[in-house]
Amino acid sequence: MSTFSNPFSSAVRFMKGCICGKHHSQAEHERAISAETVETPLTNDEGRFRRVVEAAVMRAMFPVDAERRAFLKAVGASTAAAALATFFPIGTATDVLAQTGPIEKKDLKVGFIPITCATPIIMAHPMGFYSKQGLNVEVIKTAGWAVIRDKTLNKEYDAAHMLAPMPLAISLGVGSNPTPYTMPAVENINGQAITLAMKHKDKRDPKQWKGFKFAVPFDYSMHNYLLRYYLAEAGLDPDTDVQIRSVPPPEMVANLRADNIDGFLGPDPFNQRAVFDGVGFIHILSKELWDGHPCCAFAVSREFVTTMPNTYAALLRGIIEATAFAQKAENRKQIAEAIAPTNYLNQPQIVLEQILTGTYADGLGAVKRDANRIQFDPFPWESFAIWILTQMKRWGQIKGDIDYAAVAKQVYLATDAAKLMKEAGLTPPTSTTKSFVVMGKTFDPAKPEDYLASFKIKRT
Repeated sequence: MSTFSNPFSSAVRFMKGCICGKHHSQAEHERAISAETVETPLTNDEGRFRRVVEAAVMRAMFPVDAERRAFLKAVGASTAAAALATFFPIGTATDVLAQTGPIEKKDLKVGFIPITCATPIIMAHPMGFYSKQGLNVEVIKTAGWAVIRDKTLNKEYDAAHMLAPMPLAISLGVGSNPTPYTMPAVENINGQAITLAMKHKDKRDPKQWKGFKFAVPFDYSMHNYLLRYYLAEAGLDPDTDVQIRSVPPPEMVANLRADNIDGFLGPDPFNQRAVFDGVGFIHILSKELWDGHPCCAFAVSREFVTTMPNTYAALLRGIIEATAFAQKAENRKQIAEAIAPTNYLNQPQIVLEQILTGTYADGLGAVKRDANRIQFDPFPWESFAIWILTQMKRWGQIKGDIDYAAVAKQVYLATDAAKLMKEAGLTPPTSTTKSFVVMGKTFDPAKPEDYLASFKIKRT
């Protein structure tokens, strides 16, 4: 597990209530400050560190709580802060507190596949989230997942947009030589769909799909595992009753048009693009199979984390702040405009807006609304990793005994994400695991082998 300096956390951990000592909680403090001050707002980081410094000075001036509260009550929080600033260099102290240490490498290359799942990684470039952290990041459009994997392993990329199962597979040596890899942030949750060719619009029951040819982006993908799960629940064996092949996402619509495949479980924008082009319809959103499932992720090698901790922290901070921005519905159209150009997704802006806003045509004549079609939540739940490992074992990708919890903790860096989510104004979970429901079946991360044993169709 990586460690890096977080001066804000260490400064506030000794304080009780709020940072100024006047309120019972930090939330109450924030409401009071918002009501009393009409100053030009600071950025999240500037405001946060400034309040820490102000609180420390206030405590030094008035070490007795009752005296400090009386002073604040008499003059107000904003007036007190202004008075302190006249004789103490709060701005300078704030800058010092906000420092994290020198960035070891400012010029970075980050690979991505041109899909909406990569939205935070992509938009962080044109919208300045990387440069805010002092980084010069080149985001590089890449043809497919095997290329992403190989270029990161060969150190041509410093970090990459990966499918959520890929860091687990790389770490375990499944499909490649074993290399310790980490996933400190989820890029998106939901954001996939099963899309079928228009000729199958009357075959909406998966029991009718025997003999179909499907595409998924990669063997080690949530798309592959969710499609297999869905087919197996309908009584079809994914390895004998249908064909499933790996196809790079940008080639899925063309293969559907050419009648090379009957459908795909793939990432957006290609589900919506198939509708836009009139060659397919959206059969079901992946969130209808498992609402809140992980899809894509930000991944780096363990070596990068340990040898360049400040660069790692800055890069992760930029991505998490971009993720927080992307999660807000009011920002989605602006983001669609930012990531539509050729060097990013190369898609019509209206296609991206339908995906990101959740108001979309389904290809069968209906306009549907689902604000959670794609969401952006960076927290890498270790229970996500445990579920993925059960499916890798279910379909014969990994063999033998596995310490599910240990692998999940080593690869999915929930602690790092939690620290930086707090800095970005998000509220991380207090636990690293949780139960969830996949197609009506509850998954308990504490009992992965029981879950695995419950499936009738499997390779183990």
